[in-house]
Parts: sequence; structure tokens; C-alpha cells
Amino acid sequence: MVLAAGLGTRMRPLSDSRPKPLVPVAGKALIDYVLDGLAASGVRRAVVNVHYLADIIEDHLKARQGGPDIAISDERDVLLDTGGGVKKALPTLGEGPFFIHNSDALWRENGRSALNALAALWDPSRMDALLLLAERETSLGYPGKGDFFLDDDGRLTRRGDAPLAPLVFAGVSLCDARLFEGAPNGAFSLNVLWDRALEAGRLYGTALDGEWMHIGTPDAVAQAEARLEDSGG
Repeated sequence: MVLAAGLGTRMRPLSDSRPKPLVPVAGKALIDYVLDGLAASGVRRAVVNVHYLADIIEDHLKARQGGPDIAISDERDVLLDTGGGVKKALPTLGEGPFFIHNSDALWRENGRSALNALAALWDPSRMDALLLLAERETSLGYPGKGDFFLDDDGRLTRRGDAPLAPLVFAGVSLCDARLFEGAPNGAFSLNVLWDRALEAGRLYGTALDGEWMHIGTPDAVAQAEARLEDSGG
């Protein structure tokens, strides 16, 4: 599931006339980094939700070369947030397991595939959701205080009242349809379901072997382009 329905408000003016997933970084649209990465990890089918400037995204996806095969989950009438968007797409996604991938999640890997690492760790007997995390201190363009602490067994706890947490959500998770049992109707955040999994001791994470780039603003795009140029792409 690729989440591409957001309004991209913080990315303006780059998102005034194009949706954020189509903002280019080093000559390549953000969503193409995502879809190419999924294809390289063996994903054969992706569901992409659309809302803001939906026609432009659909036209871009139709023109793509190579995998994965793409189905559209249409949210033109109502924006459903991250959790509601995935819940709407469940009939197309199936029982799972499936990735949930932000359309602006971009990183450099140190040789180890982050998506394959998530898939290898996935254990539905212990987990309701498995999150990809990045080191806060080494993430590019991230101004926040961090999101999670990672226990020795891989379980996650929220930062809570702590001034800082060492890990930040890197925009990708793995789950199956069970996560959405009893989920709210309409628009809601995936955080609602993650908190429920956390309380049950079933929210897990793994750290990215690489550098995560927080692509939230035009300045962040420029920073990411410079970093990719330095590393040869």
C-alpha cells in the first residue's frame, strides 16, 4: 500500500500544481523511488491511494515502465488519513502481509535491503505491526525529537514524556489485515492501531541500515539532492 493521497501542504510551492508524490528529487519523482524499491524487493502489486490532484498521479502511474502492477484506491470524495486509507483498500490488498509505504519515504542503504529485512523479520504470531525506524541523529532534514525506543527483543515504546528518543518512524511498516480488526470507520491515523498494538506488546520495529531522508519541505528536497549527488545516487 503506497500512501499518496496527502495534501502536501508543507511542500508548497512545489506542490501547488503537482501532488507531493510527484515532486522530483534528483530528476526522479518521489513515488518512483518508492515503487522502484518495492519492485526490486519482489513486490509484484501495489495499491496507491489518491486524493489531491489525483488525475495527475494516475496519469503518471499509467506511464510508468516496469513493475509493480498498480491498482488505484480512489479517495477523491473524502480524504481518509493513513489508517482509513489502508482500511478502504483492504479488499484489494487482501489478508496480507503487506507493506504500508509513505510516498515520500526515501533513504540510502548500506547494502542491506530495508524492505527485505522487514519481510525477513515479520512474525505474525508475535507482531501486529513491524515498523522501519531510522536513527534520529543521522537522519537528513529531520528536526523532531524522535518517536520510539526499541527494546532488546524488538518491541517498541513511544517517546512519551522523554525529551528525546533515538529512533524515528521512517515511513514504512509491515502488517496484515488483522491489524484493522475493529478499526474505526472513516478517517483515522495508523497511530490509533499502533497504540493498540503497543498496549498488547505486539508493536515491533527494526532500524534501517542506512540513512533516512526526511522529505517534508522544499529545503529538504535540496538537501536530499545534494546528499544523493555526493553518494552517486
